Amino acid sequence: MLVQDAMQTPVYTALVDQSLEATYRFMQTEKVRHLPVLQDGQLVGVITDRDLRYATSRLHERPFEPGDRVGNVMSTPPITIGPLEPVEEAARLMRQHAIGCLPVLDAGNLAGIVTGTDLLDALMRMTGITKPGGRLAVRLPDTPGRLAALTGRVAQEEINIRSVLSYNEDDDHLYVLLHIDTINTHELADALRTESFDVVWPPQRPRPAA
Repeated sequence: MLVQDAMQTPVYTALVDQSLEATYRFMQTEKVRHLPVLQDGQLVGVITDRDLRYATSRLHERPFEPGDRVGNVMSTPPITIGPLEPVEEAARLMRQHAIGCLPVLDAGNLAGIVTGTDLLDALMRMTGITKPGGRLAVRLPDTPGRLAALTGRVAQEEINIRSVLSYNEDDDHLYVLLHIDTINTHELADALRTESFDVVWPPQRPRPAA
């Protein structure tokens, strides 16, 4: 998924000469927490509701007045991303810089904004969790062909795979999460276990007492 598929557009903005009070009231009215800041139509910074509360708080070393300008409080230069970047890169940048949003620039122009909430929504879409189905988690050796073998085996059961997510659990193993188009996951899991697949979820059902 690309940033342009997850970003909010059109995006609310603030002006560099706007007062802190007017900006905060606007954010409360529109229920937004982040605003790109423009000067002469160009992006120059980002202001958040947290920035505004702290700037005018007694906890601040030199509290600002409600009538002071946004340009005195905003974060600048803004950290941005392009619309054709993957959402994983947006998540990496936000995590690296400990920020809650990224303005999206297209050819130097503000095209949108992506926030942590937008990335969570994107993750839900990527996992297919918004659609009914079941979850299958399998630990695989991180060697060529094993993921293909797993998905091929699921296909043999004529079960549709809605999404595939994977990550390296360690240097030798891949953790694979499948969202599949059935809730009868135990039967599939049992069949995979008989073929030496290490199925983590659903857990193996206890065998009936003899």
